[in-house]
Amino acid sequence: IVDSVVAAYILNATLVVPRLDQRSYWKDASGFAEIFNVDRFISSLSRDVKIIKELPLKEGKPWIPRRMAVPRKCNERCYQTRVLPVLTKKQAIELRKFDYRLSNRLETDLQKLRCRVNYHALTFTDPILDMGKLLVERMRMKAKHFIALHLRFEPDMLAFTGCYYGGGDKERMELGKIRRRWKALHASNPEKMRRQGRCPLTPEEIGLMLRALGFGSDVHIYVASGEVYGGEETLAPLKALFPNFHSKETIATEAELAPFSSFSSRMAALDYIVCDESDVFVSNNNGNMVRMIAGRRRYFGHKPTIRPNAKKLYKLFMARNNMTWEEFATNVQAVQVGFMGAPKEVKPGRGEFHENPTSCICETEGTETIQKETQEEDHENDNNGRDTAEVNDEQDPIEEDLDWIEDDYSDNIKDLPDTDSNVLTKQEQPEVEELFSD
Repeated sequence: IVDSVVAAYILNATLVVPRLDQRSYWKDASGFAEIFNVDRFISSLSRDVKIIKELPLKEGKPWIPRRMAVPRKCNERCYQTRVLPVLTKKQAIELRKFDYRLSNRLETDLQKLRCRVNYHALTFTDPILDMGKLLVERMRMKAKHFIALHLRFEPDMLAFTGCYYGGGDKERMELGKIRRRWKALHASNPEKMRRQGRCPLTPEEIGLMLRALGFGSDVHIYVASGEVYGGEETLAPLKALFPNFHSKETIATEAELAPFSSFSSRMAALDYIVCDESDVFVSNNNGNMVRMIAGRRRYFGHKPTIRPNAKKLYKLFMARNNMTWEEFATNVQAVQVGFMGAPKEVKPGRGEFHENPTSCICETEGTETIQKETQEEDHENDNNGRDTAEVNDEQDPIEEDLDWIEDDYSDNIKDLPDTDSNVLTKQEQPEVEELFSD
């Protein structure tokens, strides 16, 4: 949605309110106006792009636009040379499968337009906002501070990645059946996927990571998730580690959730609100929702987002029975440096823009600018090239080259480029008290 506005701006075109995918795994019939405040969306962007709710009639008949695909990571010139001629000729076009169809790196004014759309124009409907606010209030009643965990461990997620979690023939058969719906997927190599850090952490693994980072069993944790593969049996180890386990289903009544419960996108919107308002946001993956919330938390004053360094953690989980808890915890803390959501963990201009919207974030008066800090870091890196390369290799999140988490799964994942990898700067390990500080 954000990038569709920018594309319309580049093309100097009128934007029809985007239609949402209603045929994916989730089969959600919700339209744009049932999730977002459509009138605010149109009015707040009126100085940038003209937006209309529906395509008008053409000579008294429905206007059927020309459908066309756009290359992934298409930049401004790409839209002007590939899309504009078709738009000029056909007058109306429908850009289908629009995920990642705009370059991550654009001119500053276009990046700022992204921010205006993402953080100001796009707001949820009042019923979603009111219910989300109620969920946050109830979490605050239970604990002054709480963690929110985005637990992406649904059957479709595991099937798409081709990961394996020890469930034997039953797991292989169940997930294999789901996996066959994506005909373009390459053959699965579960061991390789886990070794390269491309698999979501299990609920138990994410719980062990948090305990190793210093979060005690008394911490209250809100879990944002769909149907977890394996159900309560899979969740049991996480609940044992964090008994104060909450979800929207446990802190709201069935009647309160009734207007939303039949629509996965609206339920996800409620989770989005609680995750955004949490003191610490944690993920077991590096997917789209995580990136969007992380960027929002950076933009609005900064609150930490903990991402798993899955490639390094995998080795620790495999060896944890051969070391003491103290050794395991020390090692987890070491490999998570650079993945703890420090304010300037990602260099300006690097990483996914929606996760690191530096072009839109102003420095507080009287502090060093990001630009100056970056120049100093680059000078230091020139003097210590070998050491820096080693650090970046360890901290480069391998998930960046496959947007497999919440992407349009029908795409061939081999087509996704890896040109926008994050380069992370090493930070001091934050203490739990700092993460939960006011």
